[in-house]
Amino acid sequence: MGPADIPLGFYTHSNYAFASIDPQSFRITAMDNLTASLYQGVTALKRQQSDLEVWIAIGGWAFNDPGPTRTTFSDLAASEAAQDTFFGSLISFMQNNRFDGIDIDWEYPVTDERGGKPEDYVNFVTLVKRLRERLNQTGRKYGISITLPTSYWYLRGFDIVNLEPHVDFLNVMSYDIRKWAAILDQISLTDRFTDGTWDSTNKQLGPYAFAHTNLTEINSALELLWRNNINPERVNLGLGFYGRSFTMKDPKCKKPGCEFSGGARAGECTGTPGVLATYEVNKIIQKGGTDVVLDKDAAVTIVTWENDQWVSIDNQETLRMKMNYANKRCLGGTMVWAIDLDDGTMIDALGGAMGKNKSRILPARRIPVPEAGSRDVDDVLGWKKWWKEHRNEL
Repeated sequence: MGPADIPLGFYTHSNYAFASIDPQSFRITAMDNLTASLYQGVTALKRQQSDLEVWIAIGGWAFNDPGPTRTTFSDLAASEAAQDTFFGSLISFMQNNRFDGIDIDWEYPVTDERGGKPEDYVNFVTLVKRLRERLNQTGRKYGISITLPTSYWYLRGFDIVNLEPHVDFLNVMSYDIRKWAAILDQISLTDRFTDGTWDSTNKQLGPYAFAHTNLTEINSALELLWRNNINPERVNLGLGFYGRSFTMKDPKCKKPGCEFSGGARAGECTGTPGVLATYEVNKIIQKGGTDVVLDKDAAVTIVTWENDQWVSIDNQETLRMKMNYANKRCLGGTMVWAIDLDDGTMIDALGGAMGKNKSRILPARRIPVPEAGSRDVDDVLGWKKWWKEHRNEL
């Protein structure tokens, strides 16, 4: 998917994931040349949708994997000198590429197995507070959001009470609630799909198939925010445009809670056992021979096929159920991971729930992508080739 393929008219904000931070200089860096080449193509979409804001997301799960950037967020948060360098680099980066804000995706502060330190709890607040002050000095409104987990284990590393006043949004990842430790090493479709092994010893969350998104559990997770008097209007409910898939150990046992033997067979485009994009699941259903079961309490569907294949995923109906929940709880909005995993059915469902008719949706059209300081180039990247080469970097 290139910038010209992003559907317009539905989204108020688009976060481009991800940019990185150099662990030595603390300056903004691109993940790779391809990622950098698309910055201005994405922000150029604002010419077609004037109310669209495009933000840059920094970090992501892989950023805190073992490697050179594992402690970069902690180091940045602990040093005002490093922050000053980062702020200057960030502002220049956003101005040059026409970004409107930053999403800080630190996964996760304080947590030792993710490269965190105890002092992150206080230092992260200092970082965000100083970032807000520095952005305000530019004379224009730049947005700030932070990404939050739904699990208490990780959420306890965030001082959400003191972070909230300095951010526009709190983006809650209310998908991948269940951590599939038994096949964790197999599932690497994107860094956001492999978020931790802390509950691997819990029998219920071991090699047993449960839906990765569950409205009942989402409600319980959000209670952690309400207990801290977080303003629901700042909270965005995360929705997944993908499903967690398994090969069941016993083909006769396909209900939630039955044991799996590994990830389901890889999808044609995503190419990773254990995860299927919405468009891949829809294609499986269209072929026939599937059993689709709606769990109304959890607001999720379970799809089974070919004797032992199993996936939990949202569809148009369950997305509407989650949208209704978000509206009833007076949440500020919803977010999705990720636009490029949809075949159009999911965003149509969300658009309908928001009262946006198709006649109001602007069709995307191919536009030139300016190359920094040089000639224009067209976005001619092949989707399948790009996905296979860069799926772990999204």
